[in-house]
Amino acid sequence: MRQRATILATLLLAACIPSSSEKSPRTRSLPPQTSSVPPDRATAKCHADLRREEVGFRILPDRNFGGGCTSFGSVQLLDIGTPVTNLGAMTCPLARQFARWAREAVQPAARSWLGNPVARIESFGTYSCRPVNSQSGAKLSEHGRSNAVDIAAFVLVDGRRIDVLRGWNSEDEDIRRFLRAVHQAGCRRFQIGLGPNADSFHRNHFHFDMGRGPYCR
Repeated sequence: MRQRATILATLLLAACIPSSSEKSPRTRSLPPQTSSVPPDRATAKCHADLRREEVGFRILPDRNFGGGCTSFGSVQLLDIGTPVTNLGAMTCPLARQFARWAREAVQPAARSWLGNPVARIESFGTYSCRPVNSQSGAKLSEHGRSNAVDIAAFVLVDGRRIDVLRGWNSEDEDIRRFLRAVHQAGCRRFQIGLGPNADSFHRNHFHFDMGRGPYCR
C-alpha cells in the first residue's frame, strides 16, 4: 500500500509541473487607448456633421506630446470626395471646414477658372510640434495643436499641377484667379488664412487654421 501511495503521489506531482514543450503566455503591447471620457457636445456635433455630409473619417485618441503640443478631439479624414495627401490629425472643426472648403470652393473654382475638376489636393501636412514659422522663440503654432493645415498644390484631372509657389504670380490669369479664389474662400471658412501675400514663409503654400481670428492675408 505504501508503494502504491508513493507512485500515485509521484504521478500527481509530475502532472502539476508544466512540460518544457508548453509555451508561456505572450506579453502583448497594448495599442494606444482612446480617452474613456465621451466627446463634449461640440465635438459630438462635429462628428455628426461629418457623417451627415458623408465625409469619411476616423476618431483619433487624445494625446499630449509635451511642450504644449497636443492632439485633442482630433480626427483623420479618409474621404472628402477629393484625395488629399499628407493629412494627419486635425481637430474636428478644422476637418469639417476643410472638407467643406474642398467641396464648396476648390472644385467649383477649378471648373470655373481652369475648366477641369481637381483630382488631388497636395498638402504639407497638419500636426507638427513646432513654433510659428518654425522660428525659435516664437509661440506654439496651431500645427502643434492639430489645428492647422498647409496646402501646396492642386492637380487637375487633365494632369496639370497648379502649385502656390509658381501659380500665385503666374502669367496665366486664370491660374492666378483660381488660386486667389480658393485662398479667399479659405479665409471665409477658417479663422486664419495666410498665403504668399502674408510673408516669405508662406510663398509656397496656403496656411489655414482655427485659432484666434479672423485674420486673412
